[in-house]
Amino acid sequence: MTVPLTGVPLPEHAGLLQALPDLGFTDVWTSEVSGTDAFTPLALASVWSPRLRLGTAIVPVFTRGPALIAMQAAALAEAAPGRVALGIGASSPVVVGDWNAVPFERPYERSRDVLRFLRTALAGEMVDGAFDTFQVRRFRLERPPVTPPKLLLAALRPKMLRLAAAEADGVVLNWLSVEDVATARAEMDGAHGEKEVAARIFVCPTEDEQVARETARRLIAAYLTVPAYAAFHRWLGRGEALKAMWDAWAAKDRKAALRAIPDEVVDALIVHGSPRRCREHVQRYADAGVTTPVMALLPTPELAAGGPEVLLDTLRELGAR
Repeated sequence: MTVPLTGVPLPEHAGLLQALPDLGFTDVWTSEVSGTDAFTPLALASVWSPRLRLGTAIVPVFTRGPALIAMQAAALAEAAPGRVALGIGASSPVVVGDWNAVPFERPYERSRDVLRFLRTALAGEMVDGAFDTFQVRRFRLERPPVTPPKLLLAALRPKMLRLAAAEADGVVLNWLSVEDVATARAEMDGAHGEKEVAARIFVCPTEDEQVARETARRLIAAYLTVPAYAAFHRWLGRGEALKAMWDAWAAKDRKAALRAIPDEVVDALIVHGSPRRCREHVQRYADAGVTTPVMALLPTPELAAGGPEVLLDTLRELGAR
């Protein structure tokens, strides 16, 4: 499950996190966009619910210096030994450039260089030298973790997927359908050793199709108009299906862009329906080769009106235990 949950204050997550393992959840994962940072909720979870595995999806490689990423990851790995997966990735020009005032340049190379730096630094070794996109002088972690976190790389298209297969412990996938999993995994064929395949899966547990699709269309328009995600979906074969949305968005007609998204695209990319039906859909991702399906719970009228008890019942049905 992705945390923090929408509408739930961070301190009120203590009881929810403690309950999650008994509801069938093994992991909690964070994202880092414009809400909480990726590390703080997991630091709290490491204490509140010591049975849960902790993952980031993702920590951007541009918005912190390489040493700071290593220090934060090492601290979390010390607090939760053997339970941390550090997902890193390029993020987007908006998050990196518009919001953090950092040039979004050479994202593939920066991701590769930070991955290599972290592999060495988290092993407790000194890093001293030049990478293609930055230079580090004589850095060594003062508190290297006894068990370094697994390193996962966010990847969309072939080049980054092959890098994840070659040099990371796994990959973080995002914004893909069940059928798309095979396409992504095919680029990782021949990887040395078993690789974790984590995927963020947006889940809208409501049987009101109109509400679910309206929520989904807003998300799809916001994300899939970002150049990297647009290129990803062209590669996946959705160029024709999404062309009208992209054209309307480029013309700054947001309402037309939303209307142009076909129902079949919505239903492929956003899991919706009753909580039990949602869980069955998420299981299809696991059956297709996702080893760590990470639900990201979207707000619904039922959750908004029902309060903590309805949220807990929904989580119970999604976890199915």
